[in-house]
Amino acid sequence: MTYEFTLIVEGADLQDDTNVEAVYAAGCDDATVGRVGGVQYLDFDREAESLPSAVVAAAHAIEAAVPGARVVHLEPDDLVSMAEIAERTGRTRESVRLLVGGERGPGGFPAPATHFRHRHRMWRWQQVAAWFARALNEPQAAGDPGTAQFITAFNAGLAWRQVDADLQPEDRQRIRKLVG
Repeated sequence: MTYEFTLIVEGADLQDDTNVEAVYAAGCDDATVGRVGGVQYLDFDREAESLPSAVVAAAHAIEAAVPGARVVHLEPDDLVSMAEIAERTGRTRESVRLLVGGERGPGGFPAPATHFRHRHRMWRWQQVAAWFARALNEPQAAGDPGTAQFITAFNAGLAWRQVDADLQPEDRQRIRKLVG
C-alpha cells in the first residue's frame, strides 16, 4: 500500500542542496521537501506494509542522513476541529455539531482535548475515530482507528523526546511511573 503523510523537521536546513541529496540517497526519494512560514516538512507517498513502518523508516532515514535534523511532528495531526471531523467522516459540520452536543446520536462524544471552554475546541482524532466505530457502528466513516492511535502515540513520543532532557530527574520518574 501507499501511505501519504508529512513529517515536520527542525534543525538543519533540508532545502540545502547537500541535505536534499542526502535525504534522497537515504531512501526518501518518495518525499517532497518544502517550507511554509519557517516550518520545514517532507511530504511522503511511501509504499510500505503499514503506516507505522513507513513513518518510522522515514523518520530514521532523515535523522541519519542529515546531521542536526530532528523529526518533531507527524501529520495528519491527531488534534482535529469540528470542521476537520466533518471532513474526515464525510458528514456536514452541523451533523458533527449535533453529535458533539449530544443532540443527535447516542451521546457520549469524547470530551475536547483543548480549549474546552472556548469556541475553537479540538479533539483527539484517535478518540473520535474510536467513538464513531463504537457508538455509531461507522468504522468506515472514521477510517482505521489503529492509524489514529499510532499517530497519537508517535506524536506523543516525539513530544516526550523534545522535553525529556529538560525535565528534572524526579519529574521524569513521576511521569514514567504514571504512563507505565
